[in-house]
Amino acid sequence: MIEHIRKRVALTRSVSGVIVATCDREIFDAVKAGGGKAVMTSPSHQRCTDRIIEASLSVEADIVINVQGDEPMVRPEMLDSVVAPLLNEPGITCTNLISEINSDEEFNSSNVVKTVCDTDNNVIYFSREPIPSVHKASGLPYKRYKQLGIIAFRKDFLLLFSKLPQTPLEIVESVDMLRAIEHGYKIRAVLTSSQAVGVDTPQDLERVRGLMKNDDLMPLYIKK
Repeated sequence: MIEHIRKRVALTRSVSGVIVATCDREIFDAVKAGGGKAVMTSPSHQRCTDRIIEASLSVEADIVINVQGDEPMVRPEMLDSVVAPLLNEPGITCTNLISEINSDEEFNSSNVVKTVCDTDNNVIYFSREPIPSVHKASGLPYKRYKQLGIIAFRKDFLLLFSKLPQTPLEIVESVDMLRAIEHGYKIRAVLTSSQAVGVDTPQDLERVRGLMKNDDLMPLYIKK
């Protein structure tokens, strides 16, 4: 799955380099065997962003995109869209890709991080619980959104983030980007219509395997 993600990310024109950050020797060896670049990081990190911070210290870059290892259907256009606000608006320091939730199963799953935004598309809150209120929203028109594991940072903000202490809601929800929000920093949400299926369970994996059978990107990086 990691190799699928690495090779799909490498298809993105707005990305100049792809590095797999891991504390797992098996993943490191698999990436190197496939011709990719990987770095070993500390096994003590509790949040994925902290692992990305460590890996980024040796990288010359103005923008760093964190693509988590459970997003095997990531597409180049998703990365292009998440990085676009950083390229076009100097005041934006961090963006997070989101997509619409289309099933009650996803909405109620604690593996899916629900997202609510303000009228400027800045994230107000992330939660593993269904938000907004299921009971109050009955019959009212509203859309439900989820966080995807694709987050872009200006590198200077990423280094600033590394100095912020963990926050109570970050720990409660187990969502590291709440650290930025609790410290008063803005995260711009970027909506994608691309199908995104995070793999958190064996059932998710089987669903992705089925979708991959008709995937248009696979022939570009897997030779039969």
